[in-house]
Amino acid sequence: MTDIDGRLLLGPLVRYVDCDRATFWVETDRACTVAVQTRADSGETRRVEEPTWGLHGHHYALVAVEGLPADSVVDYTVSIDGDQVWPAAGRRAVVHTQRSDGPITVAFGSCRRGDTYSEEALTRIGADALVGLADRVRDQESSLWPDLLVFLGDQVYADDPSPEIVDRLHARRAAGERVAGARSEEVEDEICDFEEYTWLYQESWGDLRVRELLATVPTCMILDDHDLRDDWNSSADWRAEVTRAPWWEDRVIGAFSSYWVYQHLGNLSPQELEQDEMYAAVRAATSDAEREKLLAEFALRADSEPSSARWSYHRDIGNTRLIMIDSRCSRDLRPERRAMVDDTEWAWVREKALSADTEHVLLGSSLPFLMLPGLHNIEQWNEAVAQGAWGRRAAVVGEKLRIALDLEHWAAFGKSFADMVDLVDELVTGPRAPRSLVWLSGDVHCSYVARAETRVPTSTALYQLTMSPFRNPLDLPIRAVNRLAIRRPVARALERLARRAKVEPVHARWEAEAGPWFDNGVMSLTTDSQALHLRVDHAAVADGRQTLRTTAEFDLTPSGARRR
Repeated sequence: MTDIDGRLLLGPLVRYVDCDRATFWVETDRACTVAVQTRADSGETRRVEEPTWGLHGHHYALVAVEGLPADSVVDYTVSIDGDQVWPAAGRRAVVHTQRSDGPITVAFGSCRRGDTYSEEALTRIGADALVGLADRVRDQESSLWPDLLVFLGDQVYADDPSPEIVDRLHARRAAGERVAGARSEEVEDEICDFEEYTWLYQESWGDLRVRELLATVPTCMILDDHDLRDDWNSSADWRAEVTRAPWWEDRVIGAFSSYWVYQHLGNLSPQELEQDEMYAAVRAATSDAEREKLLAEFALRADSEPSSARWSYHRDIGNTRLIMIDSRCSRDLRPERRAMVDDTEWAWVREKALSADTEHVLLGSSLPFLMLPGLHNIEQWNEAVAQGAWGRRAAVVGEKLRIALDLEHWAAFGKSFADMVDLVDELVTGPRAPRSLVWLSGDVHCSYVARAETRVPTSTALYQLTMSPFRNPLDLPIRAVNRLAIRRPVARALERLARRAKVEPVHARWEAEAGPWFDNGVMSLTTDSQALHLRVDHAAVADGRQTLRTTAEFDLTPSGARRR
């Protein structure tokens, strides 16, 4: 694609797709009417128009088209005020609707820096897995495309933007433009308001290859810490310190408002959009200022009262239910309770898991449920020490270590870890026991395959699949720590340390059956009835192009991962 109409600033992003519906998200450069017209192989056409709504000088629309044929490749065009703006002349834009049953393929990963593709950037942070995936999809038959592309957090780095964005921040500050929260030296190189968040999304989604990928393959997204700031909600101490900062409220407003617009809305089905009170209020508002006020109040309330908003959601696709869990915003950080998700959120997760009438259940969490064994044990130990197992002074040190070493995954929330194990046991022994239960995660900047067992004998395949990063590799010293964490002597020594802190044994066992890998990449999981099929691809630069190379393929069975 070489010529995109300048009125279409971002998109179209194909977001929610099922058997007969599809939603298309766009950002335009002006207030206008956006139209999406589809054409099926039968020749039947549908046209839906939506007026844009504005925020902070930006303009958005989410167009839902219904009545599409199932399991079909449907052509579509996007128009602004009657003029076609997508696809460019000579190109084709299509969306593949879902099948009602049978296997699906989910591609997934997390942690993607949107830096340029200059020689310096490719040397510093490597090839982009999404560019490689885009080239693969462009050259494939549609039957081979992923049915869904899942972004498991850290699509943008508000606290560590690219050098190009930092230069724009400095120029904006130097020009004297009022920037909420930017007067603090602590955040002078960080994203501070809604306008600056839009720069991150333009950078992340603006490349033509990535843009075409997102205009073809449906996407699911969930938030993680770098959407707001590193270690977001790692502990009560972290919140107590950061919420005193003079820039915090403005950062929260920018972070949640932009996430709601750019990521969250597209996660919802057309029916859920119709029932969403905030979406209705934003569309009904009579001015940008009214919308900005509504979202600012919503953002501050969502941060201070997590149960007031739900970022988690689910999708049923073919033979699979995907449950995306907000494991960042909905935490209960009270030291006496410490939960990865609060009671309200956990009740929702349980209901969606236990009511699934599908062969496979995927639990999407930005943070891995099952860490590499040694890391799991050290996080358990740290939580116990921070809770006072070794006395008050050690508890203070433990809390500082929790923040400094990022010890805030599911293992560091012992109550929630135990609740998840109990849910697994209940699910696999119930009348709707699935063929597989798989956790899809990112965050840790390495990737691995771990098979799990609980205290209940089951024929359900239990796996943790962790893929990270799309594009943001770990430093070499931290890679060494991860390699040590899978060694049994190290894991056992750290388990003994946890027992000395009075940590009770968990009623689950697991170990890494493949990995860890550290290169930028993407995983693809196909939920076949007989066995799960997993492909691990890593990104590389070859002959001047960013490509994907298949590192490994596995059949994931209840008894183990078998290399293909």
